[in-house]
Amino acid sequence: MSMEQTKFNKPFFNTVEPIKIKDPLAIALGAMDRNEAFVFTYTDAVKFAGHSCPAVSGAYKLTQLALKNLYGNEIPIRGQIRVIFKGGIDYKVNGPISQVVTLVTGAAGESGFKGLGGGRYNRQNLLSFDETQEADEDAVCTVLFERLDNKKRIEISYSNYMLPANPKMGDLMPLAVTGKGTDAEIKEFGELWHDRIKVVLMNPPDGMFVIRELK
Repeated sequence: MSMEQTKFNKPFFNTVEPIKIKDPLAIALGAMDRNEAFVFTYTDAVKFAGHSCPAVSGAYKLTQLALKNLYGNEIPIRGQIRVIFKGGIDYKVNGPISQVVTLVTGAAGESGFKGLGGGRYNRQNLLSFDETQEADEDAVCTVLFERLDNKKRIEISYSNYMLPANPKMGDLMPLAVTGKGTDAEIKEFGELWHDRIKVVLMNPPDGMFVIRELK
């Protein structure tokens, strides 16, 4: 069996706190033992999205914080969480952020798994977008998470306007995106870009993630 692994060039990826979540469907169908759980890392989100950015990192972190708030010291249960985004799927980056939330929680839209034996382990329509509501002012997104077993609900808003931005990024980004930059320029842009990602994942400032418990 091949032991080859994806080679990321940002060492801090490996120090980002993982998300542990139990999936009863994986256990029922024999993929893992009863007492085991999935462990999602930030690199899983990066591989799923195909890149690392403030939206992907914010999606990972807001999901982690939401699950901690809903479950406390318990291990969350994948497929037992309902998610509602304020605004439509095209509002800002609701769509891409929702994909990372689906990856971790299992909550999916119309394309989700319909379940077994009359809907057991269903994930379909557990994630939706409410176009009648607007995200908090200045927020990238505002998302409601609900436990299906006890109906505990929280709302979390993610804002990143406070992230520092090195002025050099404006000059380097076109060179990196088009591939016209030198190896040194592309590397420098990647370092400056990920200085911001590291803040989101490992040291978010006050106001970046705001959680409200809902009745």
